[in-house]
Amino acid sequence: MAQKPSIPKGTRDFSPVEMVRRNYIFDTIKSVFRLYGYQPIETPSMENLSTLLGKYGVEGDKLLFKILNSGDFISKVPADKLADPNSKELTTMISEKGLRYDLTVPFARYVVQHRNDITFPFKRFQIQPVWRADRPQKGRYREFFQCDVDVIGSNSLLNEVELVQIINDVFKSLKVNNIIKINNRKVLYGIAEYIGETEKFMAITIAIDKLDKIGIEKVKEELAASDINSNGIQKIEEILLFEGTTNSKITFLKELLKNSAIGNKGMEEVSEVFDYLKQFELDSDVVFDLTLARGLNYYTGAIFEVVAKDVKIGSICGGGRYDDLTGIFGLPDISGVGISFGADRVYDVMKEQNLFPSETDSVTKVMFANFGKKEQDYCMTLVSKLRQSGINAELFPESAKMKKQMTYANNKNIPYVVLIGENEMEQNILTVKDMNAGQQITFSKIEEFITTINS
Repeated sequence: MAQKPSIPKGTRDFSPVEMVRRNYIFDTIKSVFRLYGYQPIETPSMENLSTLLGKYGVEGDKLLFKILNSGDFISKVPADKLADPNSKELTTMISEKGLRYDLTVPFARYVVQHRNDITFPFKRFQIQPVWRADRPQKGRYREFFQCDVDVIGSNSLLNEVELVQIINDVFKSLKVNNIIKINNRKVLYGIAEYIGETEKFMAITIAIDKLDKIGIEKVKEELAASDINSNGIQKIEEILLFEGTTNSKITFLKELLKNSAIGNKGMEEVSEVFDYLKQFELDSDVVFDLTLARGLNYYTGAIFEVVAKDVKIGSICGGGRYDDLTGIFGLPDISGVGISFGADRVYDVMKEQNLFPSETDSVTKVMFANFGKKEQDYCMTLVSKLRQSGINAELFPESAKMKKQMTYANNKNIPYVVLIGENEMEQNILTVKDMNAGQQITFSKIEEFITTINS
């Protein structure tokens, strides 16, 4: 019995139409990245597991896809370890590599490994797939593309401001209404200091990071489970539920964290970023969000998250400042900041709102019908002229029934079908069917048709 074809949960095949639309997103994002002086790089799909482990927190480590060592990997494990296995210890014995979880940690590894070949500050962008062993659901996949842009080797807050401009420009081009949320990990540490629980800073940020998903009561339960005292939980709740303008939030937090040196520093950075942003006319709504935490271990300063206004799907872009991510690879004190666009979620938002341009519905712009050998030979030259003019064109490969050829054109959403028979060849004209308008147009020469298409 033949095996039923299938793919792993959380992964997808992409049709030609989907690929054209995805490439439209990628091309739009790349064009904005280049406008701001960023250069492309790529890194391997797999990294050494030692590169990945411990960089994403306990929760993140659980979501790493590990790759089993080649050959008889079990034979290399001591018998006593198999008899009483410790999952973490056993993992390192049978798996030395893993699929990358994001593009930021591989980027830090790349910077250290190639530090003699790059110029700081180094501005790079990277568009590649990543993998997470997460539970698949709407907007959450196990294999998905990230579109990262980072600058490393500079402490300037102008980089944060530039990233906000990039987010604005990308979503303006894609016509996605959005909200850019900004917070600062130093502010969050100041809050932990304010409630007297700095040693539980990571537990606090992990819990706060789940607020949108599980609600305030569940967050309070998680904080209590981490042994945060009830008074501290009440203070955190008051901060998270504080409402007002960005200016009122800044005033509120500055007063609250006045006795925390690191919290004060965070508020200075937040204020400076928002002061810079006042100089620009942005289409995106930019807000200071006290509930934004981003649970990844390596963030140390500004953090960003972007959500679509009109579609509930979670974050469509996020990132932040990391002061010493390269230090774990032997190059300390190199600060960087970056953001990552979730291309798959952006695609879902655009599809739900019908935001893709009509030209993304078709790869082929013009199809020449095939009436036989003589007409076919005549059309081949004309097809070449269209392609030389940058127009995607094809000739139907056989003289099939016209119904079959037109069905082919319809199914591929080809907007123009050229019909050339004996009469057209004798008069040196083109009869073109506009498939959208449902009418035929006659052109006296191919150049006239090319001009019409290009206009």
